[in-house]
Amino acid sequence: MMADVSEPIRVLIADDEALVRGGFRVLVESEPGMVVVGEAADGATAVELARRTRPDVVLMDIRMPGVDGLRATHEIAADPDLAGVHVLILTTFDHDEYVVDALGAGAAGFLIKNTEPVQLLRGIRVVAGGEALLSPGLTRRLIARLIERSATPRLNADALDQLTAREKEIVGLVAHGLSNTDIAGALTISHATAKTHVSRAMAKLGARDRAQLVAMAYRYRLVEPPAPGA
Repeated sequence: MMADVSEPIRVLIADDEALVRGGFRVLVESEPGMVVVGEAADGATAVELARRTRPDVVLMDIRMPGVDGLRATHEIAADPDLAGVHVLILTTFDHDEYVVDALGAGAAGFLIKNTEPVQLLRGIRVVAGGEALLSPGLTRRLIARLIERSATPRLNADALDQLTAREKEIVGLVAHGLSNTDIAGALTISHATAKTHVSRAMAKLGARDRAQLVAMAYRYRLVEPPAPGA
């Protein structure tokens, strides 16, 4: 579900450090079209506030006391009443296992805390729009790890043959980390058309989310897989 573009993007901040929460609040509330609806110092409070305030995006730290960010993300993603809530993981830890675990828990995106403010704000908008987001530099390693873990379902040739040439092209662009907006610009098509092609490709391949679609693209050679050690 996408945030209503006519309304401000509602953001919930979950981090155990008060100074970090305060910094994120100032950044978010200085951006037109965004508002902070709450702050949480642990995962349990984050889940409670998500249910109470129904934010569009939760900025979620991983390491918090008690219920950590991964568990809180899983609880939010598993709650059908919170289907419109998208979790954007923010952490100081640039480790593959955190990325895989976060996406497996249902996170829509993953950024490192030292990300430039403009990129963080862009990330909030991307995630609020229902797209997946990965920190630059993480995508290829993530795909290698997902393939290694056999995280992609088995496909038969018929499933791949169902993709049109345009859909294959767009899946390739998704695999390279392009958002629907980026794809629309690259192919000179509308955002809605790009989104439709991505959705149809996901449905045909049985991908549960955008991250799994990327993993499928590499595993089934719709794009070249990452080189060893990349």
